[in-house]
Amino acid sequence: MIKILIADDHAIVRNGLNNVLKDEPDMQVIGEACDGEETVRQALKLKPDVLLLDILMPQGGGLTALANIIDKLPTAKVLILTISDREDDLFKALRYGAHGYLLKEAGINEVVDAVRRIAAGEVILSSQMVANLVSEFRQKSHNGEELNLSSREMEVLRYVGEGCTNSEISAKLFISESTVRTYLRRLLEKLHLRNRSEAVAYATRHHVSFNHNP
Repeated sequence: MIKILIADDHAIVRNGLNNVLKDEPDMQVIGEACDGEETVRQALKLKPDVLLLDILMPQGGGLTALANIIDKLPTAKVLILTISDREDDLFKALRYGAHGYLLKEAGINEVVDAVRRIAAGEVILSSQMVANLVSEFRQKSHNGEELNLSSREMEVLRYVGEGCTNSEISAKLFISESTVRTYLRRLLEKLHLRNRSEAVAYATRHHVSFNHNP
């Protein structure tokens, strides 16, 4: 019997999932939660086999709840069920320890199948999210968008991604601000970015930091 905890801030969603899953002979809904903090409490108390978790919830949100749960229950299996098709949310969910990511437009049979497969140790991703990632990868390849940066340009990109100003980067790298601007201009050209804001977004999306390799 797969024990399931449903976490979503909309009662109609929780009730709908409960009604569907309770009819499955190998599944049992053991609890519900309506916000991030309650999700953590319920997960630690009930220790479900699979946690169905929405991202967009009050009191901390689903991703914060996910990180807290995995920190205390490293073997927990979590299936994200959300309306968010943002790649950043997908990457964060997987990095925080989720075993699956489905959009709420998924069919009931797809959700039920995902619960079983995640309980068995598989990793499940929404077909639409996979299609989006493949499309983006092909577009980047077509455009020749590669990280062809010098070591110094990479350092500047990492500091930009962490929110540092030109002055702060100058002090950290012991170079002048004009030199920082030169490196920034070069990396923007190489990555086909228009401005600093796009460089910050790029660094965030591709996890370019001093803690993550690009």
